[in-house]
Amino acid sequence: MTSTYSSPLADRYASQAMLELWSPATRYGLWRRLWLALAESERELGVTIPDEAIRQMRANVDMIDFKAVAEYEKRIRHDVMAHVHAFGDVAPAAKPFIHLGATSAYVTDNADLILMRRGLDLLRGRVLDVLRALATFAERWRDQPTLGYTHLQPAQLTTVGKRATLWMQDLVLDIEDIDYRRRTLPFRGVKGTTGTQASFLELFEGDHEKVRQLDRMVTEKMSFPAPLPVTGQTYTRKLDAFVLGVVAGLAASAAKFSGDMRMLQSFGEIEEPFESEQVGSSAMAYKRNPMRSERIASLARFVNSLEGNANQTHAVQYFERTLDDSANRRLVIPEMFLATDAILILMSNISNGLEVHPAVIERRVAAELPFMATEELIVRAVRAGGDRQVAHETIRKHSLEAARAVKEGAGANDLLERLSRDKSFGVKLEDLEGAIDPTRFIGRAPQQVDEFLRDVITPIFAGDIAKREPTEELRV
Repeated sequence: MTSTYSSPLADRYASQAMLELWSPATRYGLWRRLWLALAESERELGVTIPDEAIRQMRANVDMIDFKAVAEYEKRIRHDVMAHVHAFGDVAPAAKPFIHLGATSAYVTDNADLILMRRGLDLLRGRVLDVLRALATFAERWRDQPTLGYTHLQPAQLTTVGKRATLWMQDLVLDIEDIDYRRRTLPFRGVKGTTGTQASFLELFEGDHEKVRQLDRMVTEKMSFPAPLPVTGQTYTRKLDAFVLGVVAGLAASAAKFSGDMRMLQSFGEIEEPFESEQVGSSAMAYKRNPMRSERIASLARFVNSLEGNANQTHAVQYFERTLDDSANRRLVIPEMFLATDAILILMSNISNGLEVHPAVIERRVAAELPFMATEELIVRAVRAGGDRQVAHETIRKHSLEAARAVKEGAGANDLLERLSRDKSFGVKLEDLEGAIDPTRFIGRAPQQVDEFLRDVITPIFAGDIAKREPTEELRV
């Protein structure tokens, strides 16, 4: 199929599992399951629906003739009714009862809620894959000193492993967000044309309790904790905004990781995987570009550009509903899930193959560390009999000179040599060198890694909640 447009999310990036979730077969199979649950519940509550009708519906929930559906829709210009007719063709005994009392949003909205909940489950599995890889990485490099940065300028030291826990912490918060949204996501349920349940009240001859029971029964059959108490024709589109906010949050966490990785690869400290036959540039054969991290950034920008769409849609759903949400939601909701799925596959791939270059890290630490040891150097000068204010001024003067020398091409930071030669400072070189052991400047970073892995990550992995998704290979 090279003569028509096809989404790169399907052709290049997203997983087979996520593609299947948002496929027509899954969506419209859910519609039929919803019609079956409605008919079964109506029958259980006293509506005369023959056993054969239920049997035929059950036997044909996945036997969808998409050609017949397309022919119906071309004629009647209504997707839900096209599927009603096609389902009735294969379940003729049920034809008079399919969609009884319902409006289109009964299947479209309830199916979307099911799909989004399943989508969150898939994304959660992807996050766990990333956390496993980063946990191993953080433990291995827990005590490797490295430059910390604030304002994108060298700051006090941290460790390679501690930095990885910052990426992990974002994902932990995302998992908590996923779990909350999944646990509390309500069902639209059985509400009728404008949400008043008038058609079902007519069906049950004015029996309000049976209408209430029908709503609860269908909700339970579809494995949701509760239906929304009230709706218009559709469930409030605020639910879309809630769910897509979680999805966008995952993309933002991954984008932050990818930005850090691109910087670190530019520094030469840590690199993403690079395969033996991979080409970094069509012109510059020597290049090893962080293309996977760049792709995360690219896809995340797309995802986050869509997040506000859901709130905008919710804001203009006048009264009980308008249809300007329909075409929009068909695009936005699946594509946000597909793109975020692709992002997390990339993040897992990178996290499992990170290459650390300690020699480069140590060289860059050595170039900056003397500047960071100011307080320690002042203490040593005072201990040798000097004046604190004089020592501070001496360090300030030599620091500026040493920094200028490094920027102008000096091979190393010679601040300590400059200070040892300055008689006003009064401290020998060997004593100054003892003040800048990198491990003296990493604080509790190694212990923080240990505690984070033990107290936060290990409990997340405990039990069935941490079931693994199949490993996804990058296609490009």
